[in-house]
Amino acid sequence: MSAVTGAVQDYAKAIYSLSARGNDPVSTSAIADRLGVSAASASAMVKRLAEQGIVSHEPYRGVELTPKGREIALEVLRHHRLLETYLAEQLDVPWDRVHEEAEKLEHVISDDLIARIAAKLDDPTHDPHGDPIPAADLSIDDSPTRSLSAMEAGEEGAFVRVSDSDPEMLRYLMERGIAIGDAVEIVERQPFDGPLTVRIGTATHVLGGELARAMRVSLG
Repeated sequence: MSAVTGAVQDYAKAIYSLSARGNDPVSTSAIADRLGVSAASASAMVKRLAEQGIVSHEPYRGVELTPKGREIALEVLRHHRLLETYLAEQLDVPWDRVHEEAEKLEHVISDDLIARIAAKLDDPTHDPHGDPIPAADLSIDDSPTRSLSAMEAGEEGAFVRVSDSDPEMLRYLMERGIAIGDAVEIVERQPFDGPLTVRIGTATHVLGGELARAMRVSLG
């Protein structure tokens, strides 16, 4: 990935992540929000990416990755998620800190070292937050999930993924013993985007709307 700048990788990764959550094509405003940049900066970068054949962009419609852009996104996601897994499993870095550390390393680590990390970890398929790790050939098993906030009272599932972008949320879950793989049942939901009462394992928790939207559940 040495021929591709870190900024290009960040944009490709952001567009992929946004589109994977059902926001395809992706708006430049959503990209700006995701990366914490101005709308003008995002628009200028999207234009450059389109010129390089990394995205396709139609005014007033949105941005989509081309096959070239998807390859860039999946490669940097492989680096990021393998680094997160290595930091958590081998160095005991808490799951609320691995994202920030992986962000620093994902652009500079060599393909050889990534291959060694994957082998050391026995080629894991998911990172500590439940996100799928692209394989060496960049194939990915991105099975559909459902936001916890979209579930109705009485529905059940398994907590399989959570956004890694907010360390405070991850610490909140960790402090309450809520972990990936836990069984989930919606006990009650308040109207108007109110909190959910959720049974996770043997304990009952009241979760706010923002946290419930960040948690993903498998219904299969």
